Formats: sequence, C-alpha cells, structure tokens
Amino acid sequence: MPNRFADRFRAETQAPETPEHALLNVISIPAKMQVSPLRLIARRFVIAIILITIVAVVAYIEKDGYSEDLTFIDALYYSAVTLSTTGYGDITPVTQSARLINIFVVTPLRLAFLILLVGTTLSVLTEESRRTWQIQRWRKKLRNHTIVIGYGTKGRSAVSALLADGTSPKDIVVIDTDQSALELAANAGLVTVVGSATRSEVLRLAGVGKAKAIVVAPSTDDTAVLVTLSVRELAPSAWIVASVRESENQHLLEQSGADSVVISSETAGRMLGLATVTPSVVEMMEDLLSPDEGFSVAERPVAEDEVGANPRHLADIVLGVVRSGELYRIDSLEAETVEPGDRLLYVRRVFSNDVKDQ
Repeated sequence: MPNRFADRFRAETQAPETPEHALLNVISIPAKMQVSPLRLIARRFVIAIILITIVAVVAYIEKDGYSEDLTFIDALYYSAVTLSTTGYGDITPVTQSARLINIFVVTPLRLAFLILLVGTTLSVLTEESRRTWQIQRWRKKLRNHTIVIGYGTKGRSAVSALLADGTSPKDIVVIDTDQSALELAANAGLVTVVGSATRSEVLRLAGVGKAKAIVVAPSTDDTAVLVTLSVRELAPSAWIVASVRESENQHLLEQSGADSVVISSETAGRMLGLATVTPSVVEMMEDLLSPDEGFSVAERPVAEDEVGANPRHLADIVLGVVRSGELYRIDSLEAETVEPGDRLLYVRRVFSNDVKDQ
C-alpha cells in the first residue's frame, strides 16, 4: 500500500507544470482595489455622450460651413454618425474652416471614440494578462508560507491566530472546494486555490513543497488522513498540524505524517465540562486562545540577559521552555535554567491596537 501511494504521488509530482494562463480560475490573488464592471461601463457611456455632445456643439457653432443648414438635432445626428465612422455622407463640411475643424477637432475625437468602443475588450485582455503575470510572479516567489486546507470554522480560526501572531496574509494560502469559503478567504486578503487537497496537483499549485507549515482542517476525519498522507509525501520537511473530531483517529493522522494533532471534539467536551463547574477557568482559557485582545499564549527567543536565569523569575509569565524542538513545562527539571538558543512559551498581554497594527 505505501509503495502504491508513493508511486502515484511521485508520478503526479513529475508531471509538467500547468501554464499560468490556465490557472486564472484556480488560483486567486487578492487585488488591492477592484472596480465594478457596471461602474466601468457607466463611466465609458458617460464619456461617449460627452464626446458626441462636444462634436455636436462644434458642428452647430460652424453650422454655416456644412452642406445643409444644421439644426442642433442635425448636429447631434452628424456627430453620432461621424464618431461611429458610419458616415452616410448626407451632411459634409464644405467650407475651409469647417474642414479644418473636422481635421483637428472631430478626427481626434473620432479616434478617442473608437478607443472607447473597444475599451471593454482591451480591459478584459489587460486584466487577464495582469492576473497571469501576477500568478507567474507569485509562483516564482512562493516559499516558507503556510497552507491552510479547509476554510471552515477551524480553518478560519487557524488563520485568525496566524494573523494575530504577525503572519502576513500574503504568506497564507487557502485550499478549499467551496467557492463561498474561498470568497471569504479572498476578502481577508489571502491567496486561494480551488480544488481538493487530496489531489497532489492541487497541493503542488499551492506550493506545498516549499511550504513551512500546513494546517489540515477538513470537515471529516477520513479526509484529514488522506490529505495528511498526500501532504507528507510531497513535503517531507514541512510542519503538519492536523485536526480530527474523534480521538480514536489521532494515531491514524500521526502515522500519516502529522507532527501535531488537535482533537476538536475532546477539547470542546473538556471546555463544556469545565464550564459547568468552574466557568471562570473556561473564560480565562478562551481569553488565552483568543487572538484579538486580553491574554494570549506566545513564543519568543530568550534574551541575552535571560540566559542562565530561572524562567520562573523572569518578568513574563513563562509556561514552558522549548529546547531543540522539545517542550519542557515550567515544573520540569529541564526548565529550571534558561540556556542559549531556548525559546520561551509565555503569556503575552494583547491589546486590540496591537492586532490592528500587525
């Protein structure tokens, strides 16, 4: 079985890369500002009316220089057929001044009118070219990012925690099959990829081989196991955090390659039990887990003047020491002294202004 999985994913990994122009409906990179198509059409329509009016006024002022004695309606008619290059020929300039005005005023406006007519098509082509170039540039620079698979309740909460911890939205890629969920992610400034994360092609489009961390948060446990297998095969060195609903599936995810497994149902159950006995404890735990304000659990490197000190005596409330990737709780013997290269797990005071500034 493992060999069959390996052969399948190896073959898909070696498949030729998809050209960027074929990914316009797959990868979405949020734009800083998007203008409504209706607003663009309305703007062009107003400009067209202004151009027609200008030519009509110019023709009416010089009405004696045409083959007919023009009324203003005639001037509007002449302006419309001239700018649209229809040119029936029933009204023509006959005097030298009228012809000069036609050359130096009407002709440039006619060219502007033609550009206006094809402006929508040009805008579409330009927009597609811009998006293609943007995707190409994004794929070349993509590295050390975080992929969130599944943008449901768990996925959105994970993204909120990442953003509150200082991760830039451009360094987060969301994979999901639900268009409405992807729209929410795009509105939050995240790059999105449409497709099932059980397919290695979709994972490769999200740059899984260059990712620093992958959050696996689908709606079902069996999907989480299959996705974790796929991710670990394509990204051997990435840090994989997976979520399951039932504790009996935890070992499956660990065997599939997850570095850390969060059991959502048991965690929620414990919170419910605590809430019936000690609701203040639950309130404090929710405060610690909330990235918006109050307190939060964070990790930081030790300062030079903290080396050799007891973490219990530091200014911050230290919960544990991370040494060589291993977490030692504050009550363990290994955490009695801070060593060079350690990282401290501590309680950080978070203000709402701090979150907004990040």
